[in-house]
Amino acid sequence: MERFYPIVGDVDLLARIVPQGVRLVQLRLKDCDDAQIRDQVDRARAICAQHDAQLIVNDYWQVALDLGCDFVHLGQEDLDTADIPALRRAGVRFGLSTHDTAELDRALGFDPAYVALGPVYPTLLKKMKWGPQGLDRVSDWKRRAGAVPLVAIGGLTPARAPGVLRAGADSVAVVTDLIQADDPAARTREWLKVCA
Repeated sequence: MERFYPIVGDVDLLARIVPQGVRLVQLRLKDCDDAQIRDQVDRARAICAQHDAQLIVNDYWQVALDLGCDFVHLGQEDLDTADIPALRRAGVRFGLSTHDTAELDRALGFDPAYVALGPVYPTLLKKMKWGPQGLDRVSDWKRRAGAVPLVAIGGLTPARAPGVLRAGADSVAVVTDLIQADDPAARTREWLKVCA
C-alpha cells in the first residue's frame, strides 16, 4: 500500500498531480451525471495507466466494472447495495470506510484491500457525525485490522503525516490540503517527500 493516497474530486486535478510521481489516487466525483462520471473515470483510468499509477474509483462500482477499473472505494452505505460477488468475480479490489468499531468489524468481514479510518483530525471539507478520532484510535485500529492495510483520513497535513504513520497508519489519504493548495503539483511533491 502506498503511503501517500491523494483523493481528488475531478480528473483535471488528477491529471496535474499524477505525473508528479503519485502511485495511488482516488477519484471521488460528486454532483455529476452518468455521462460525466463515465467520461471522468475513463480519462482518469487512461492517465493513471500512462503514469503507472493505481486508480481507485469512489462509490461508482458499476461504472468501474463497466470500464474495466480494478479498484474501488466504498462507504458503509455502499455495502448495502454494491454487488460484492460481481466485484470479486471481476478481480476488483475494494477499500472500505470505517468510523467506529461496529463498522470496522463489518468491513473486516468483507476481506477488503484496506480499511480507512477518519476523520483523524478535524476536517473542513465534509460534515461528519463523527468527531476527530485521534492518533490513539489510529494505533488501536491498526491492532484490530492486523494485516489489512490501514488508511488514515481527515485533516491531514504534511506536518501531521509522520505522527499518523508512526501511530500505525499504512497510508495517509489527503483531500482538502491538496484542493486548497495554491500549487497542487508542488504540494503533491512535498507530500511525496514526507511520505517517502
